[in-house]
Amino acid sequence: MAARHNRPQSLRHRDIGLSDEQVREMYYYILLGRALDERMWLLNRAGKVPFVISGQGQEAAQVGSAFGLDRDRDIVLPYYRDMTMVLAWGQTPTEAMLGSFAREGEPSSGARQMPGHWGSKRLRIVSGSSPVATQVPHAVGLALAARMRGESSVAWVSLGEGSTNQGDFHEALNFAGVHKLPVVVFVENNKYAISVPESRQIACSHVAERAASYGMPGVLVDGNDMLAVYEAVRGAAERARAGEGPTLVEAECYRLVPHSSDDDDRSYRSREEVEEARKRDPVAVAASYVREAGVLSEEEDAALRERIRREVDEATEAAEQAPQPSPDTALRNVYAEGGAGAWQ
Repeated sequence: MAARHNRPQSLRHRDIGLSDEQVREMYYYILLGRALDERMWLLNRAGKVPFVISGQGQEAAQVGSAFGLDRDRDIVLPYYRDMTMVLAWGQTPTEAMLGSFAREGEPSSGARQMPGHWGSKRLRIVSGSSPVATQVPHAVGLALAARMRGESSVAWVSLGEGSTNQGDFHEALNFAGVHKLPVVVFVENNKYAISVPESRQIACSHVAERAASYGMPGVLVDGNDMLAVYEAVRGAAERARAGEGPTLVEAECYRLVPHSSDDDDRSYRSREEVEEARKRDPVAVAASYVREAGVLSEEEDAALRERIRREVDEATEAAEQAPQPSPDTALRNVYAEGGAGAWQ
């Protein structure tokens, strides 16, 4: 049975080694991720950006992960819903918005991929692709390379629970377990693989239970609680760095919006179900914690939200005004050139 990794609500952030400033920063990224996501939906409905794939409801899981890793040396392979993760890792709101508009300067692929294919050589973010779970073998390969080079970096890779039914996932975990590689496999279980509910995806109770098959710990954590996720991922990263091998972490959360801007989720789940899940919205959970912990007053919270509103406005304006990529760069990084790449 997978271990459930939840600390009592009465336990404060200082008990797990986080400062007040770190908690304020975590909260900032949760708010920023939600605000930017909501703006992208408005832009899509206004016909200004073609496609949105959302992470609303998964922000705390992503921020907790980012803070549980070493942002100066670890390598991350996010999946398409991980905008809040990459923001906390160092990408800017403008860079994220450039991806939505597919404009010049977009760092992931030079505006060549769909939004959500996060990547940055500078930040050690490895871009994924639309076929799900393909990033897991890549992460395991990077973990093996780090070991062969004598480096202390950990590879962190995320995916949805539906993707854990792909062969890539199982082959990668088996290899990582056999060779005890420094990798953290982070499953953001948002309860739906597009329209397929969790009960129709897996026969076991939790994805984390699958870890035992591959000789690694499976950790189950509340994905709406940024501190619980931080503690779980930090522990997994420390274990990997100490040479003790991989960990499978499952963060239980809920996708609060449709699968994408092209989806109508009313066809497979009720409005009552979604509204019930909103009672544990990670934004509200984090807001409640920072107030109760005394690290942010109501006035400071309001000022922070206003700052984020301005940042989102500025990012939107900058991306919308950015030029289209030059047609003469269309084949760059498609064939071997021997020169510098189109993006960093």
